[in-house]
Amino acid sequence: MRPDVYLLYLALRLLGLLPLRWLQGAGALFGRLLRWRRGRTAHVTAVNLSIARPQLAPEARAALLREVMAEGGKSGAEIVKVWGAGAERALGLVREVRGADLLDAALAEGRGVIIAAPHLGCWELLNYWLCSRTPLAILYRPPRFPAVEQLLRKVRGALAPEQVRAEGAGVRALYKRLATGGAVGILPDQKPRAGEGEFAPFFGRDALTMVLLPRLASRTGAAVLFAFAERLPRGAGFRIHLLPAPAGLDDADPRQACAALNRGVEACVEVAFAQYQWHYRRWSAHGLPNPYG
Repeated sequence: MRPDVYLLYLALRLLGLLPLRWLQGAGALFGRLLRWRRGRTAHVTAVNLSIARPQLAPEARAALLREVMAEGGKSGAEIVKVWGAGAERALGLVREVRGADLLDAALAEGRGVIIAAPHLGCWELLNYWLCSRTPLAILYRPPRFPAVEQLLRKVRGALAPEQVRAEGAGVRALYKRLATGGAVGILPDQKPRAGEGEFAPFFGRDALTMVLLPRLASRTGAAVLFAFAERLPRGAGFRIHLLPAPAGLDDADPRQACAALNRGVEACVEVAFAQYQWHYRRWSAHGLPNPYG
């Protein structure tokens, strides 16, 4: 590990001693400052909320924007605790699990399990929890800075998932893993590259949606579960949720399958709406009107 990366790791370990409530409070303050500055993040978030909640009055939408920006700040700050405390200690922040029986049943069937984990709540803690239950491979794109990978391997320790690159060889590895009854994790709301997705409704408006996850489900017969770690109020910890996939996710029609995938993401988001990553430009794609200006 590079010396500068190791120093960052030590800083995370030190900051990880702070109470979760303090860290989330600092993050919420930072999020509110971003909203006050009215920069790009606040603008994209406001546009997304106008799409997802068009029925809200201006005052109610402004209040929702404040809440969403605060929750986004918490998301960034709490990672200090999750990484700094170490994986095993971080799992102590999980206060409740809803739907664990769905995962147990899917693993017992032995036909493979696909975990669809949206950008909602604390997905790094969700990774730890899943890896504590079963070996997991996750599809990812390499970070811009290679040193980040060194840091992730160090902080995740024994509960690190196998990282499979989002390229041809990596996708083939996912198929093989599912064929042997293994578990894989995919971000279902990650906007795909041009030519690798299908337009399907997401909160009432077409969004470019990945076809990979539905294809994996259709071709392997693997079970699909949606999962996320909900942030509890006042730094109390987290609640893990596992939800069944909507019908039609393995449909032969790509648009129907992607529409079902988006319905699954929506079902998760509605549980903890303000904790979704609403600053992501989900509705921008070549060939569609750009709502972000």
